[in-house]
Amino acid sequence: MADHDTVVTRFAPSPTGFLHIGGARTALFNWLYARGRGGKFQLRIEDTDRARSTPEATQAILDGLEWLGLDHDGPVISQFARHERHAEVAQEMLAAGHAYKCFATQEEIQAFRDAAKAEGRSTLFLSPWRDAAEADHPAGQPYVVRLKAPRDGETVIEDAVQGRVTVKNAQLDDMVLLRSDGTPTYMLAVVVDDHDMGVTHAIRGDDHLNNAARQAQIYHAMGWAEPVWAHIPLIHGPDGKKLSKRHGALGVMEYAQMGYPPAAMRNYLARLGWSHGDDELFTDAQATDWFDLSGIGKSPARLDMKKLENVAGWHIARMADDEIVSEVERFLALTQHEPLSQSQKDGLSDAMFCLKERAKSLPDLIEKAEFVLASRPIQPDEKAAKALDPVSRGILRELTAQLQNVSWTRETLETTLNAAADAHEVKFGKLAGPLRAALAGRSVTPSVFDMMLVIGRDETIARLTDAASRPE
Repeated sequence: MADHDTVVTRFAPSPTGFLHIGGARTALFNWLYARGRGGKFQLRIEDTDRARSTPEATQAILDGLEWLGLDHDGPVISQFARHERHAEVAQEMLAAGHAYKCFATQEEIQAFRDAAKAEGRSTLFLSPWRDAAEADHPAGQPYVVRLKAPRDGETVIEDAVQGRVTVKNAQLDDMVLLRSDGTPTYMLAVVVDDHDMGVTHAIRGDDHLNNAARQAQIYHAMGWAEPVWAHIPLIHGPDGKKLSKRHGALGVMEYAQMGYPPAAMRNYLARLGWSHGDDELFTDAQATDWFDLSGIGKSPARLDMKKLENVAGWHIARMADDEIVSEVERFLALTQHEPLSQSQKDGLSDAMFCLKERAKSLPDLIEKAEFVLASRPIQPDEKAAKALDPVSRGILRELTAQLQNVSWTRETLETTLNAAADAHEVKFGKLAGPLRAALAGRSVTPSVFDMMLVIGRDETIARLTDAASRPE
């Protein structure tokens, strides 16, 4: 393994039409590792499968990374666009005797495997062309280019997460590097791309661990330095099974549409499979400072929506007010809702002190902000409307008169409203229901006093008047 001055990591997804939550976590780990060491984080799209690799599928990955706030260095690299370079390396290996032309047909390979199976031998294909002289090659016949892999000994992967992984070379076949049509295989393309991009740390899902030994053999054949390997466990559902659609959202943009802020998503994803002591909640700066491969566990992480909610609540409470307003605007655009007017943005900003402490997501915050986003006449929902009975409406009528001339401070408002409750021999809680219905049209809202202070005297009195005069 080489000694590297500048850390270079990469995220290399296949374009599947969305950025998978597991892929997002892999991208985040690579981004944190590079950013924490003054290194480079690069993006490569593994788009050699031309049927699936549409511009829209690639854009979906770029959108997911952009939303998550993971910026990359340099241009996006297309693996498909580099196929000539991949083939060139295969030709170099041929010339150096580290690869060979194999003329075996699919039928011959199948016959070999059938015979081996019948005799109880390994079915790994041993090509009769491995040591054939050029003079014996059939002219004009199609061939693949195979790696001349070592037949004895073992290939060792020193993995920063999994520890030492040893594979006996007898268990690996001479894998195909170039197909008979001259196109490179994925295994070759990955190694050539990583080498040419200067990748020093290959941080990826442990579903690639089986590929590492084969890819290491290409590095050895070319005399290239291997990267530091770090194979991270996959994410499982709450039931401990591999994450699938039945567990809920798989794409990172689905979480964006649920209204979790990107900062919260970065914090939550970082903790899926990585830890720093007992720290659960942290900023980007802390994550960048703390993140190290030694903190990644070997066991699969489990998705936990309750934990994500708690993380989101912590981040929302700590975000600057204008940042939350921007996130709300982005969320509304993403979910194709009407944009906020300037007065709604101003109102939301003014109300933030009584909204952000308890919100667990952006929709939660928007629901709590209904009192400042809605315009008159306020339409109470079914539950809130029940609180506006004739007695309550009578008390609201009295209150509108009392509130005309009091000083508009929290202390005075508390005194006035508590006095009204006492005069009617009810607890303040009994009065709070009708007030919430009148001011917000909801039964769950911020404090009545906070709402009155935010919307001001004139709007408060107008809403109370509307509610008091509602028809039966």
